[in-house]
Amino acid sequence: MSMLRYYQDFLAFLRSSDLEAWAECLTDEIETTLSEQRYGDLPAWKGALEALPTIKPSHIDLSSKVSVGKSTDLSTNNHKQLKQCLESLIPWRKGPFSIFDINIDTEWRSDWKWQRILPHINPLKGRQILDIGCGNGYHCLRMLGEEASRVVGVDPSPRFIVQFLMLKHYLGGIPVDVLPIGIESLPDNLQLFDTTFSMGVLYHRRSPMDHLRELKATLRPNGQLVLETLIIEGELGERLVPEGRYAMMRNVWFIPSAPTLISWLKKSGFKNPRLVDKNITSLQEQRSTDWMKFQSLEDFLDPENPKLTYEGHPAPMRGVFIADAS
Repeated sequence: MSMLRYYQDFLAFLRSSDLEAWAECLTDEIETTLSEQRYGDLPAWKGALEALPTIKPSHIDLSSKVSVGKSTDLSTNNHKQLKQCLESLIPWRKGPFSIFDINIDTEWRSDWKWQRILPHINPLKGRQILDIGCGNGYHCLRMLGEEASRVVGVDPSPRFIVQFLMLKHYLGGIPVDVLPIGIESLPDNLQLFDTTFSMGVLYHRRSPMDHLRELKATLRPNGQLVLETLIIEGELGERLVPEGRYAMMRNVWFIPSAPTLISWLKKSGFKNPRLVDKNITSLQEQRSTDWMKFQSLEDFLDPENPKLTYEGHPAPMRGVFIADAS
C-alpha cells in the first residue's frame, strides 16, 4: 500500500499555502524514497507499522517528555504485539520514548540536548517549525509540546520515517510530519518557517556555506535559526578537516571553531549569530542500549585517552548557535 496516505493532511496544507507545485513534486519524492524496490527492509517495516494494535491512549505528554498512554490501556496480548512491532525497527537512535509504558531507551538522550537548547530560543508557541535531519522526529514532537502550530521534519532514512509513523499512529491528527527527503529537495527560497533547526547536519555537508544559505532560504523575514553541530576549540579561521573518518563516522567534512562558524553565519546573511551552549558529549548521553545494540560513542574514542577519538582527533564537542534571518 502506498505510503502517500500518511501525508494527505500535509499535502492539503501545502495546497492551501499556495505551494501546489511543491505538493506535486513531493508526491513523487515520497513514492520514490519509500519504494519497496529501493529498500529491501521496507516491506517488513511497513508490515510492523500496519500491525500496530489500535489503542486509545489515556494520556499524551509531549512537553516534559514523550510519553503516550499507560500499560493499563491495553491487553497483555496487545502489549506483546506492540513491543514486537517497535522492536522490529531497532536501532532506535533518538529519544527516549515511553509508549504505553514500553520504555524505548534510545542511543541518544535527545531530551538532554533539548533541555540545553530550549532556554535560548524564541518561544515556539504558534510558530511553524522546520527540523532538518530530524531522524525519527523526537525533537519534532517536543516542539509540538511547546505549542508550535505546525512542525515539519525532513530525513531521507526510511527506517526513521517508519519509526515516526509508529509514534504518530497513537498521537492522532497532530500537525507534525516527517518527510522522506533531504534539505536539497526543499523548494528554493521557501521562506515558510518561523524557526528552522539544523542539528547534527552541518559537518556532514560538503559545503557548509551552501548549507547555511539553504537554511536561511527556509526562513521567513525575522525568523530564527537554531544550529547544533560539532565544533572544536580554536580561534577565528580554525577548523578541522578530517582526512579519513571522525569518531568512525564517514562523511565528516568540516568541524569549525565557534568563532569560525559565527563568521560563516554572518557571511551567509544571518544577523546576530551567537554561541549559546557548548557541551562535550558524554558516555551517558550517547551509548549502546537494548534498543540500539550496535557500537556507540565508547567504541569511537581512544581507549587509552577518551579526550580523543579513535583516529586521534579531539573528542566530540557540540555547540548550539542561534542566529536571526534578515
